[in-house]
Amino acid sequence: MLKQLTLKNFVLVESLDIAFNEGLTTITGESGAGKSILLNALSLLLGERARTEVIRPGADKADVSAEFDLRTLPHICAQLEADELSADEPGQCLVRRVVSSQGRSRAFINGIPVTTQYLRGLGEQLVEVYGQNEHRRLANRGTQLNLLDDYASSAKVARTVAAAWQTWQRTLADIEQLQATQTAAANRKDLLTYQLQELQELSLAEGEFEKLETQHKRMSAAHATLQTLQTALDALDETDTLRQASRGVDGIDDEHGDLQSAQANLKTVLSLIDDTQHDLRHYQDQIVVDPAHLAELEDRLNTAQDLARKHRVRPQALSAHAQSLREDLLSIDADSSTLEMLQTQAEKQAQQFNKKARMLSTKRKKAAPQFAEVVTHYMQLLGISAGAFDIQFEPAKSESGLERVEFHVTTNPNFPSGPLTQIASGGEQTRISLSIQIVAAQHSALPCLILDEADVGVGGTTADTVGRLLRDLGVHTQVICITHAPQVAALGNSHYRVVKTGNNTDIHDLDNTRRIDELARMLAGADITDKTREYAESLLQAAQESCQPH
Repeated sequence: MLKQLTLKNFVLVESLDIAFNEGLTTITGESGAGKSILLNALSLLLGERARTEVIRPGADKADVSAEFDLRTLPHICAQLEADELSADEPGQCLVRRVVSSQGRSRAFINGIPVTTQYLRGLGEQLVEVYGQNEHRRLANRGTQLNLLDDYASSAKVARTVAAAWQTWQRTLADIEQLQATQTAAANRKDLLTYQLQELQELSLAEGEFEKLETQHKRMSAAHATLQTLQTALDALDETDTLRQASRGVDGIDDEHGDLQSAQANLKTVLSLIDDTQHDLRHYQDQIVVDPAHLAELEDRLNTAQDLARKHRVRPQALSAHAQSLREDLLSIDADSSTLEMLQTQAEKQAQQFNKKARMLSTKRKKAAPQFAEVVTHYMQLLGISAGAFDIQFEPAKSESGLERVEFHVTTNPNFPSGPLTQIASGGEQTRISLSIQIVAAQHSALPCLILDEADVGVGGTTADTVGRLLRDLGVHTQVICITHAPQVAALGNSHYRVVKTGNNTDIHDLDNTRRIDELARMLAGADITDKTREYAESLLQAAQESCQPH
């Protein structure tokens, strides 16, 4: 249960401490006094997105904290202990949220920082808030199914069904992804095989392209090269005069250094000419005019260049690229054993889901008539005398199980039933929603139920009935009810009044005297008379004497 709520610099509240008790607590106050501030503070504590607007003007931060008693909730205590978030005092849980003017938000559980997501998950297990427009939320089929599961005590089974569904769907997704991967691999293998075949048909060796270019260049210029060589050789053959001169110079008998150098140089020149002639004739033998071979070279070079452009590599890299393709081809594993294993696994998971989902369906369908009967009873207690409630099932396989449900109502026996929002008027929707909330809360594990003017539009005898029902509900669930109905306020085990003075909101715990004053204000507004006060006193006395529903 919620034991304490503390606000500092939150909206219009400078500093506020509220202690809550077991049973039914009613909160009243004039419109605009700030009753919604308490709900906004709790929403922030339970994980709602933080906004700087919640900071009181002039303050640098807003600080909100709440203390919960978890002694009747061992599973939450175990969760906090497992997450190393336990308090020093067993069963105590202190939740705190701080919002700075820079927009940063920090959350704490028992003084230890936690994420907003963790805070939200914990809050969903501690408090349920029903607003005056709750019938809109109750129109959601997912919400309806959750309420039925709470009543049927099948929420735990529903969670196992959802987990089984998610496991099954993940495996199906893995199968789909693997099949897509294998299809892509097969397509890739076909492409690589085709590309490799092209390169293998060319069969270009490492470094061969450069050699082909050299050969092509040589053969393309063969005619001109041969003419040039012949001209050079003819010129080199005209060395008889030079040789005769060399013999004459060699015959001079003188040891002068210049002469000896000239003799040596002439011999060297003649030797170099002989070597040059030899090299040129040998090179000349290599120059072949072969148009057919030249055409073959051109064709091979053109093929290599075309393939290089197609594969987006340099022609010189075609051999290395072919080797890379071979390695890629070898790396593609077309083994289907993993796929077969996943398919077998998915079949087992589908069977497991269906088994658990059938168990869940059985529990739901068994509980539905009783749930409908009890809601019908409360609808009639709340003034819809000819009203009836029913739950319709529709086959639909999902993580919620094997069906969807839809709440149907009828307010006139002469007309067929239909969805809540289509059949009932606004006032009837409020009372029907309240009936559903009361029944659901009786079977919910939530320790605290907050009603935000959920009784709006209900007055007189019906309001008295609402108050008595909520007081009965407070026997095993803490109920905090913000209300404008004096009949409901009088039936609270505790009664708080929210007051706005200037730019500050405060809340007062009312004793009997001040409680009578507040009830009188709610009955008569500003024109409180002795008669109104007497009626308020009798209303409070009657509520305290009898708290059993009619």
